[in-house]
Amino acid sequence: MSIADVKSTFEQKTAKSIEALKAELQKIRTGRAHPGILDQVHVDYYGSMVPISQVANVTLLDARTISVQPWEKGFAGKIERAIRESHLGLNPSSQGDLLRVPMPALTEERRKELTKVVRGAGEDAKIAVRNLRREANEQAKRLLKDKTISEDEERRSLDEVQKATDRTIAEIDRLVHGKEAEILAI
Repeated sequence: MSIADVKSTFEQKTAKSIEALKAELQKIRTGRAHPGILDQVHVDYYGSMVPISQVANVTLLDARTISVQPWEKGFAGKIERAIRESHLGLNPSSQGDLLRVPMPALTEERRKELTKVVRGAGEDAKIAVRNLRREANEQAKRLLKDKTISEDEERRSLDEVQKATDRTIAEIDRLVHGKEAEILAI
């Protein structure tokens, strides 16, 4: 293992942390309809729990309504029940085999709760990045101890990892502030 390996591993893992944060922020409902909101809802499909997107076509009808069209006839009831029982606060209405899922408007209190959730997700991502920084620094120190690299290379590596950490945390802050603004502006 070399310093280049340590840096590339660190950068790959921080990129995955950013992607995980983006995915987590997409799940947070802002009042506008988004098909990804239903990704966390699972339905019983012949004995196994699967996401709704694997048993139905999930699309947008308009800015505040999601349409769910099951692929099998008679499956709409199970999907409707799964959406109701999820903790998303959604109330689907059935029109034959088509389900309409209107997005209720957010109250001011709920918006403040959602901003806290967003901040919590951002803080979790920052903790993950700091743990990755610690791991990368420990690996660099181990390389120095094994006399694979010099002290200057180790110091340079620590500085570069810190700069990458600072950039990643700034990106996390930018994503969190953007999502907060989106929640509060609606």
